[in-house]
Parts: sequence; C-alpha cells; structure tokens
Amino acid sequence: MQISPQSEHPWLAGLNEAQSEAVRSLSGPVLVLSGAGTGKTRVLTSRLAELVATGTAKPWNILAVTFTNKAAREMKMRVSAMVGPMAEQVWLGTFHALAARMLRRHAELVGLRSDFTILDMDDQNRVLKQLMEADDIDSKRWPVRLLGGVIQRWKDRGLTPDKVGTAEAGDLANGRLRQLYEAYQARLLALNAVDFGDLLLHMLTVLQNHPDVLAEYHDRITHIMVDEYQDTNVAQYLWLRLLTGSERNLCCVGDDDQSIYGWRGAEVGNILKFESDFPGARIVRLEENYRSTGHILAAASGIIARNETRLGKTLYTGAGDGEKLRVNGYWDGADEARAVSAEIEGMQAAGDDLSQIAVLVRAGFQTREFEERFIAIGLPYRVVGTRFYERAEIRDAIAYMRLITQPADDLAFERIINVPKRGLGTASIQAIHVQARASDKPLLAAAIDLVGSDELRPAARNALGSFCQDIRRWREMSGSLPHTELARMVLDESGYTAMWQANRSPEAEGRLENLTELVNAMQDFDSLQGFLEHISLVMDGDAESEQGEVMLMTLHSAKGLEFDTVFLPGWEEGIFPSQRTIDENGAVGLEEERRLAYVGITRARKRISLSFAGSRRIHGQWQSSIPSRFVQELPPETVIEDIAQGLGGGIPFGRAAQAQLAGGGAFGDTPRSGYGPGWRRMAARQMGAQQGKADQDHFLPTGKNEGFVAGDRVFHQKFGMGNVIHVDGDKLEIAFDKAGHKKVVAGFVSKP
Repeated sequence: MQISPQSEHPWLAGLNEAQSEAVRSLSGPVLVLSGAGTGKTRVLTSRLAELVATGTAKPWNILAVTFTNKAAREMKMRVSAMVGPMAEQVWLGTFHALAARMLRRHAELVGLRSDFTILDMDDQNRVLKQLMEADDIDSKRWPVRLLGGVIQRWKDRGLTPDKVGTAEAGDLANGRLRQLYEAYQARLLALNAVDFGDLLLHMLTVLQNHPDVLAEYHDRITHIMVDEYQDTNVAQYLWLRLLTGSERNLCCVGDDDQSIYGWRGAEVGNILKFESDFPGARIVRLEENYRSTGHILAAASGIIARNETRLGKTLYTGAGDGEKLRVNGYWDGADEARAVSAEIEGMQAAGDDLSQIAVLVRAGFQTREFEERFIAIGLPYRVVGTRFYERAEIRDAIAYMRLITQPADDLAFERIINVPKRGLGTASIQAIHVQARASDKPLLAAAIDLVGSDELRPAARNALGSFCQDIRRWREMSGSLPHTELARMVLDESGYTAMWQANRSPEAEGRLENLTELVNAMQDFDSLQGFLEHISLVMDGDAESEQGEVMLMTLHSAKGLEFDTVFLPGWEEGIFPSQRTIDENGAVGLEEERRLAYVGITRARKRISLSFAGSRRIHGQWQSSIPSRFVQELPPETVIEDIAQGLGGGIPFGRAAQAQLAGGGAFGDTPRSGYGPGWRRMAARQMGAQQGKADQDHFLPTGKNEGFVAGDRVFHQKFGMGNVIHVDGDKLEIAFDKAGHKKVVAGFVSKP
C-alpha cells in the first residue's frame, strides 16, 4: 500500500501522526475511523488535495461522495484553496447527485430518455394512488404513504420488483404489493420519470447488467473517497462496491459510534464489515479529540463501550480533564425547564455567548416546555428545525380552536376547511369566497348559507354541512366542557388525529406526539381563549437578538455541531432510550440509542449538564419516571462527586437529592412547585406518606382525584350522577343516569 512521501505541501503541516497516515495512504482500501472532534473534514480535504498534488490521480479520475450538498460545497471550496482550479474537475457530490449524473448518460439502458424527470414525494404518492385505485386496493386500509414507504425501503436495499420475494411482501395491499411495485415502476418508465430511490437502483441495474459500462467507469474512476460511511444504506454500499476497481483504491471515512440513522435505512454493518469486504485494508483510527475536555470524552466513551457491535477506539485530548459532568434530577418537566433556563441566565450574566449554549432533546415534542420558558423570561433562542407552535400540525390544530372561539376568523377557516380532506374541491371553495364577498359575511357564515342552497354539488354540500355543524356543536360545548377535553374531542372527531395515525411516513409519529403535547400545554391555562391569546404572543415574540441565541434542537439535528455548553434534558427510561425504538428493534435499537447518547455528549467542548425528571406528562397523562440507564452507565469519576454516589449501584440520585426527597424538597436548586401527580404518588409510596391536595397543581382541573375503580358512584358537574364502568389511567368510562355513557377525565368527577 502506497504512502506518499513527506512533502512541503502546506495542508500536511500540523497534522498529528494518525491524520498524516490517513492523508498519505493514497492507494488500496483505507478505512479512517474518525471519532467525534478528531478533524475528519481536514483529513478528507487534505487527502483529496494530496491525491491531486502528488499526481497520484487526475482530478477527473477521483470520485468523492458526501451525504449533503453543504458538505460537498465545503469540501470543494477547501480543496480549491489548496490546489486551485483543478478541484473543479473532481467528481464531487452527494450519492443521488452523482448517480443522477451517471444515469442521464445511460438512461436508455433502463428504458428512459436522458431528459427524465425526478419526482418529488407528492408526485410519487399521486402515481401510486392512481395504480391502487385501478387495482381496487383500499387506500384507507392501506395508506398510500405506508405502501410507498415500503417500496422506497426496498429500493434502499437494492431490490427491484423481481427480487422481492413473497415473504418479503407479506399481506401488504392484500398480498399484492410486489405487483403494485412492478406496476409503479412501469408507470414511471412510461412517464419518463424516476423517484430518488431509482437514481441508485437504476444505476445498480446498469452496472450489474452491462459489463462494458462498468469497465468504462473502472477506467475512468481510479480513486474513490466516501464521507460518513457509517450512514450508507445497502444500495449505496452496492453502488460503491461495483465502482471500486481491481486496484481497490477506496477510502471510507466514518465513525461506527455515530451511526444514528438506522430508522431511515442506514446500515452500520457496512462499516463494521469493511475489513472482511477488503482483506488487507489499512485501518486508521483518529482518536485525538480537538473539541472536548477529558471528562466529557471519558463519559462518552464509558457509555458507548457498552455496545457490542463496534470496531472500538479510545478518544483522548491534550486539553486537560476540565469540568466534570453535572447530573440533576427534577420533580417534573416544568421544573427541569425552569432550572435549565435559570442556569443559562446566570451564564449570560457572566458574559457567556448564548450561541455557544445548546439544549439537545431526544424528541421534538420536548422543545415545547423550553420554548415556553425561554419566551417567558425573554431569553433569546433559536430552534433548529421548526419551532413548536410553527409546526404544520400545531398550526392546523390551533386553527380549529380559533374558528371555534371566533367564527369570523377567515384565515383559520381557509386553513382547515379541507384538512383533513373532505372532498371539497377548488370550485366549492371558490363558491364560498364568492358568497362571502356578495353577502359581506365571514367565510363560515357564507358556507352555512351555501349549505342551505343548491349552489354546490350534493356531495360537497353534505361535506360542508357536516363541517359547519361540527364547528357549531363544538362551539356550544366550549362553554361547559373543559377546554383540554374539547381539544381532544375536536382533533378526534374532525378526523385530524386519524389522518396522522394512517400516515406511515417517518415523521407521523412525531406529529402525533406534538398534538398530544399541545393539549398538555393547554392545561396550564384557565380557558381556551386564554391559551389562544398566549399563542398569539408566542408567535409574535421573534425579535432578533444582538447577543446570540441559545440553540434548541433534537439530538439527531445536532450531529456535526459543537458548543461550549450542552444541556441534555429528559434522560429517562422510555424517552431516552426511546421505548418505541427498543420495542421495534430490540438490542439493535438500544445500541443505536446509545450511539445517540454518545453523539449528544460529544457535542460539548467545555461542560455538560444532564438531567431527568421524576414525573413527566406523556401522551396527556402524568407518568412516574426513572432515570435513563445511560445515567447509570456514566463512569462515576466523570460526574460531580455528590451525584456520582448514586451511579453504578442502582441508586438513581445523589445523596443531596435523596435527602431533599426525604425532606420534601426539590432536586437541584429549583423551588418545589408544579410537580406532577405521578411523582407525588411514587414519593408517597416510597416514604409511606399520605398524599394530600397540592395547591401548586394549577394545571389540574378542580375536583378530587381519589383513585377510582369500576363500580364507584360519582358526580360530574355537567352530566350528573353515574357509575364508573371502566378505568384507563386518568380516563373513566361512566354510565350516567341521564346522559348515558361518557368518557371523562378523572379530575372532573368526584365521589358524593
């Protein structure tokens, strides 16, 4: 294996021994295991410059693959600064961009023309739905997005329709999904179109079935470099293997400990089996970290060492040990948000740059409490992604509430009139607008007028009539029904919740969690109107800050970023690690969750503050929580002494925290307020105390919460007397004497 001689090239100056080895290993298979913060980008660009500058490869003979356009642009810019205009001739881009470039040269080999169209997700779903209707496949039972997602996963695995076995397809689409996939591919060819999965899939077909084309690429491409190799899927892996010629000049850079995208098809096994795929490959480990302090790296290493499927490396730093990690327990999520906010305010007062502070959460719905608190205290912040109240599903739900409280809200009407789909086409909606202008009435009132006329087709008139009746009924109920119960009713009866339940896209589960969190947020207000006024202030509180902004994002979004200070809230079993991930993927899912914890910790340069809550409101119910197993896996020597006493021995809290619990205090420096009923029940059992009524529970409805059982005789202010027939958490099914069977929240009934 060739290693280029030492030279005076400026990009070699300052490289450590491992980086230098990676940069100068210019031939044969090379795997660069690049730990977090070890200078991966510098190694990639320096190696590319070294290939060109030493004449080892001509620029047009190099294929450099990245995962994002941003990474490709940054690499090209850096290499251009090193070797000049020659960098422009390198084949540099994302997997899909490079595959599309190749496919346009060979389109006719798969039945396409070179000017083929690349369809977006909406167009893909439209084509698939047409085929389902033609084949009499019920799209309600088998949602288009569900079947489309399965087909895309097959493409990510390099499976053409003829390679999908009967067992693979199962009973999806009444056992006809493989045939539907075949028809879908035929329809795309007829349209001279492809989807994103086809770009690689078609090129696999070309390279596998046309040896002359493959030989042409072997002659043209002498060296291949791949970034973030741990995130490749099967199709990308096969594409790279085919393009790698007999000289095996393939250099892959990645970190198996940072493979966190299994849910979208990434196969960590691709990097784990590199040595078996390429016997004699050189493995270079980049272990010197230039980002974090010793205690941070030791904590991350201690957690990730629990994973069994990893190649292994040990990060170290010359920056010293630095501060130990702080682990804090709080009564509930609200206390956690208050404490974190107070700590950030103190750092701001001490002159810290807010843009170098990040709050990283496991799930998107967790940002809501932090956003609320930051807004309340005027702390500048930025959400990477979409802010909670700006998310489409939240705006839709709020539009329903706005129209109920203010029937003249035309903007709200326009947003939800056909969400979910009610069969109201453009002509029907235009007719409503025409009637509104002619009668000088709001859109809802104009719609009611049209329902009583023959202006619309019967189907549209019936759909519009049902919508108007629902709004009127919900408005009438808003005066007597608790606003949180009303919100749940509206989301369920409108079909909005069912719409997202039927959606099988990866983001659907998160959207449902966000809707639940929205209802949770409403519990902090006395009325629906008060909540909507609060939302208006939240949406308007977006002033620019001259002093930087705290970064608020999910752990997945934080990959590749770094900050001086990182807060990691919500480290509780069920949230992190995610119970859903473990249920769906078992030990494999747990290992990916642990890699996500490793990514979160290694985002910090100087300090980490990690926390959990004893009680948290999840899916509308208070649940007692225990600290994440990842808290127990932290090496005790990396955590401040008091908390460290509780690590490794099954004790969830440090001595001070236990003493505060025994004495009725709160964890951390947070005043005891707003803690949830789930935590209080757990504390009462542990201490043998009788739980009394907590005046702080402003978020609970009035009424006794006595622990009901089937058969109890109860009273409801609206429905009167009745008997409990079923208990599901804090939800009761009651047979009322006069109102019939109803489902109500326990807090709104009492025992006579």
